[in-house]
Amino acid sequence: MPIYEALSDKLTVVLDIGSAYTKFGFSGEYAPRCIIRSEVCCKKTNTIRRILDYKDEKDLYDLLVDFVHVLYFKYALFSPKDKPIVIVESLLCPTLFRETLAKVLFVHYEISMMLVLPTHLVSLSTLGAETALVLDVGYLEAVAIPICHGFPVIHAWQALSLGAQAIHNNLRTLLNLENTGINTLPESVIEDIKVRCCFVTKQKRAEQLSSAKPEITLAPEVKYPIGGSDIITVSGKVREKVYEILYDEDNDHLCISTMILDAIVKVDVHLRNKLAENIFLIGGTVMTPGFKARLKEELHKQLKYDRYKKLRITSFKFHTPPCKENYTAWLGGAIYGATELLSMKALTREKYFKENRLPDWPNMKDNRTL
Repeated sequence: MPIYEALSDKLTVVLDIGSAYTKFGFSGEYAPRCIIRSEVCCKKTNTIRRILDYKDEKDLYDLLVDFVHVLYFKYALFSPKDKPIVIVESLLCPTLFRETLAKVLFVHYEISMMLVLPTHLVSLSTLGAETALVLDVGYLEAVAIPICHGFPVIHAWQALSLGAQAIHNNLRTLLNLENTGINTLPESVIEDIKVRCCFVTKQKRAEQLSSAKPEITLAPEVKYPIGGSDIITVSGKVREKVYEILYDEDNDHLCISTMILDAIVKVDVHLRNKLAENIFLIGGTVMTPGFKARLKEELHKQLKYDRYKKLRITSFKFHTPPCKENYTAWLGGAIYGATELLSMKALTREKYFKENRLPDWPNMKDNRTL
């Protein structure tokens, strides 16, 4: 018997399917075995399709069947049958997606049990903390949820469509003003330009850049090759202005910094200062150079406005996770998966087929008190 087959009987798979990237590994480990794009090769059209671009429930089911097959038989190298799995997902995950994923795992792959954990809550297990404000800046959106004494405060959650996708669109627009043919570039190239060339600038420089005639020395431009002899020029102004979409207020006066303060306003007054001094940032976007420093500047700027003066907050502090921010939630799931919680709270195959549904927090049947 191969060694990996003997070990597979004791392993619990930990899966975090994001809109752009999926983290896959085993409980008790300090990092995922792989971080891959959430996409799969469609057998019918022989094209690469993103999981989030599903058309209906049947289409999503087929995509997830192929995607899970790749995860297990290419990266885990063992069959998922009769094996437990930990799923890390957002509290705002669409019901259709989570129900379809459960159906794929229990019906098609015949797993033994599944434990579903909320992203914002399990991320705190990497710190050993019970109270913090967790901001997850993902691909599609940014979601802020306060965690107080180990419980997510759902009525205080804040969400905006300010994620990596919005940044990519902004970068494409800015580049198109100085170059031609940018709209034809694939998403992966735009993302690579963002990661390699762009950064979050300071608040004062951002104000100067937005003026008609900026009187500052711009960052040096970068030549980015896109294949053959074609080169894109990424100017210093573009490099610094790409992320301003996160901090510029929209028509409703909302942005990344107001999300955090609006979430704090909705919790008990005695917990507000504690949350302000325990801000936990997760998601790949927050790894951008200068992100935390700029966010702190923006938070202090917002406190000067009348709507936030009542908070009486004097300082903001950020936690540093023990791993990279893009897989902090996965690591939290790996920690939970190595505890007795898996056997105590997991949904077994027998119970799933008995009720034919996945427990969900908005469902009163799952949240009734005795």
